[in-house]
Amino acid sequence: MDTFLPPIEKPDGLMMKLVYAMTRREFGKVLTPVKVVSARMPLAFGMFTAKIAKLDKKLELPPETALLVREQVARTNVCLFCIDIGRSFTIKASMNQAKFDALEEYRTSPLFSDAERAMLDYVTELTRDKKVDPETFARMRGFYSERAICEIVWLVASEHFYNMTNIGLNIHSDMLCDISRKKV
Repeated sequence: MDTFLPPIEKPDGLMMKLVYAMTRREFGKVLTPVKVVSARMPLAFGMFTAKIAKLDKKLELPPETALLVREQVARTNVCLFCIDIGRSFTIKASMNQAKFDALEEYRTSPLFSDAERAMLDYVTELTRDKKVDPETFARMRGFYSERAICEIVWLVASEHFYNMTNIGLNIHSDMLCDISRKKV
């Protein structure tokens, strides 16, 4: 399905050409959100998006936990691009693919701990309902520190930003999982 705005294949400006080259080198192609959104916006907006990724490196949560949160938000919001890029990151990082494959069954899958189930219930509820039942929060709080809880909320909120940008412009999967599997 086509994006609502056509991708810009040949960007204007040296900086945007550099962004295209960097994403092509990192991902094996220029990402559709870069061609549809970033190419049309002032550079500062792209820098904001890059800042999210930079801030994620300051998180104390384990990378697998952070990617489980992002993947669950993307799945709940049905952001095909974000589901794909998230999985490509898990492949590149050699994370447990069976766990990510079982994400839809996290409540019953033995691959998930009680802490992860509580966290994923919280994440799902916050994403889907835009509010959280105090019992859901209390269950998660039994497993995570206040800092970790704030990091989980950050991940939900920032993933929602990515999801709405892609969904709003009908941006779908770039098949990054396939590219990542070939490189591994």
